[in-house]
Amino acid sequence: MNESKCPVPREQQPTNEFIELSKSRIFSWPKTKKSLIAILIKFWVGAFLLFLGISSGSVYFKTSLLRYILLSFFSSLSIPLLISIRLYLGWKHIFNRLISEKVEYEESGWYDGQVWEKPLVLKEKESLIASIEVKPILKNLIQILSILSVLVLSGILIFQYNNF
Repeated sequence: MNESKCPVPREQQPTNEFIELSKSRIFSWPKTKKSLIAILIKFWVGAFLLFLGISSGSVYFKTSLLRYILLSFFSSLSIPLLISIRLYLGWKHIFNRLISEKVEYEESGWYDGQVWEKPLVLKEKESLIASIEVKPILKNLIQILSILSVLVLSGILIFQYNNF
């Protein structure tokens, strides 16, 4: 953005927010689908081991080893699910700011919000960034969230309707 004509503070400009989010350690994970899946699997395995340890203290589960392992498996999926939701919300916020025709910003605090309409050149540039850079990330995150949600819901159904 042209600094002389743009009243939006530099750190609140959508393009700069996108660059900062892209450089962020956690939010850069979804840039490639394979690396995000690998990271989520690592978190899932760590959570699975932690949940195995936590649920091993239950007297109830000492009688049913299968139930004990399945409960740890499905409950540990909550960690990658929460991480994926957080990543999706952050990238969706940036996507909405990039495709918006107006930029909402604050000059000095929450009480003095302003709105600035983007010039046509900037709208086109940020729309291009949103469609080429951010939209594939959101698509990957939605696919991963769908898979995790199906797994979590299937676990809930298994424990709701099976007595093993």
